[in-house]
Amino acid sequence: ARVLEVAKRLSLQAARGETAEEEGCERHQEPLKVFCKDDGAFICVICRESRAHRSHAMLPVQDAVQEYKGQIQAHLQVLKEDRDKLLEIREAEMRRSW
Repeated sequence: ARVLEVAKRLSLQAARGETAEEEGCERHQEPLKVFCKDDGAFICVICRESRAHRSHAMLPVQDAVQEYKGQIQAHLQVLKEDRDKLLEIREAEMRRSW
C-alpha cells in the first residue's frame, strides 16, 4: 500500500513537473530531501533529526524514487505474466466450449 501511495504521489508530481524537494515541509518550510522508509513519507532534514524519525531508515529522495520504481516495475512484470496466463486459460476454455 505504501509503495502504491508513493507511486501515485510521484506520478502526480511528475505530471505537474515538480519533485518532492520542491513541495517543502509543512512544518518547517524546508525542501523534502529525505524519504523515511518506515513511515513511507518524504521529510525535510529537520524532521529527520526529530525523535519521530531519528531511528527510522532513511534514503535520499532520488534513491527512494529509483528503489520504488524498480519495485513497481517488478510487480508490474509479475502482473503482466499473470494476465497472460489467464488470457491463455480463457482462450483455451473458449475453444473447448466451442
